[in-house]
Formats: sequence, structure tokens, C-alpha cells
Amino acid sequence: MDVDQVLDCSGLNCPLPVLKTKKAVDALTAGQTLKMISTDPGSQNDINAWCRRTGNELLETATEDGKFTFTIKKS
Repeated sequence: MDVDQVLDCSGLNCPLPVLKTKKAVDALTAGQTLKMISTDPGSQNDINAWCRRTGNELLETATEDGKFTFTIKKS
């Protein structure tokens, strides 16, 4: 999947991954995608809830080697 921007939040704990994700998505134009990488297990619930609340589309989530990856499409 092609993404427009990658944001690496590895090593950051709640609430920083979701705050940095919000700032990055705000800078995108509608229809663009952001891939966010996090090592904070709490980011799974945080990003899901944030996408539901803001109306941005969570296209894909993945977990591998202790890293959580989220692909978000700006609405």
C-alpha cells in the first residue's frame, strides 16, 4: 500500500503517539495516507478510538516484532 507520509513514534509512550499522529494527519490533505509506527501497546486502542472520533479511516493495522503499524486515510 502506498502511503504519503511515515511517522515513526517508536519509543514514545501515551499520549505522544496519538498527539503526533493528529498533528501529522492535520498537515495532510483529504485522501492522503499516513503510516504511523509505534512501540506503545496502548496506541492500538488510542489510534482506533481517535480514528472513530475524528472520522479518519483506519485502513490497516499490523503488529510485528513489538511494533504496531497503523495506516490512516485522512477524511
